[in-house]
Amino acid sequence: MLDDEELQALADSITEHGLQHPIVLDVNGRLLDGRNRLAACELAGVEPEFTTYEGDADAYAFFVNARRRHITKGQLAMVAAKASLHGVNLHGVTGEDPAGFTGSTTGRALGEQAGVSGSRISQALTVLRHAPDLAESVISGAIGLNEAYKTAREAKAQSDSAESQLARLRAEDPELADKVVDGELTLPGAWAERKERAEEEVRRRKVATTFLCETVPPLAQARGTDTALLYDPQFMLTGRPVTAEVIDHAIEALTEMARAWREREAA
Repeated sequence: MLDDEELQALADSITEHGLQHPIVLDVNGRLLDGRNRLAACELAGVEPEFTTYEGDADAYAFFVNARRRHITKGQLAMVAAKASLHGVNLHGVTGEDPAGFTGSTTGRALGEQAGVSGSRISQALTVLRHAPDLAESVISGAIGLNEAYKTAREAKAQSDSAESQLARLRAEDPELADKVVDGELTLPGAWAERKERAEEEVRRRKVATTFLCETVPPLAQARGTDTALLYDPQFMLTGRPVTAEVIDHAIEALTEMARAWREREAA
């Protein structure tokens, strides 16, 4: 909208010369173009003239904005990108169209017809996909397209990194990856738990290795000796008697260990 001084100047012009361009409505009576002219008519006390545009209202509004000199290429690129994503088309916006544009086109080609480069539209599309909350700020001129694009690229990099981390987590721990997807855990939280699990696994491996190294070699050394015959219960360690049952369990444990070793070597 014009500021008060500009609006008064427009009202004075309408009072002196009349309304040169009618206010444009769509078939449903929505205002497509002429907010300032309508306000100036009210200010001047002049009955406004209206015309109805029966074509694609979104396309018409796009091209009206495209012809306004105060719209930057960045703003126009964002408008074109939004039109592209929403499938705006210009069938019927030809020849005598009030917006003054010729030809028909669809989607992303809107920007090119309005004189915006493909690279600028690509930047705008990146913003819409990765920082959509900034789109309206670009259109309003609150921030520039370059600034929004930089933020969007950073967001895209973070998103790509997150996807990569999730894929890696799924390869290492599918259960935790599923919890992230289901919203039970954040990705950083899942990796923290994964780290704790890995550290616990290392601790368990150390304990098991120490135990086996302290237990199996002495048993192997007893093979072929009279160690079993020399066993005397009065010298046994407190709470650690050797009985036939204990020996049977030890044999089962050694059998399991032997099987695990063969599988490890086969792998």
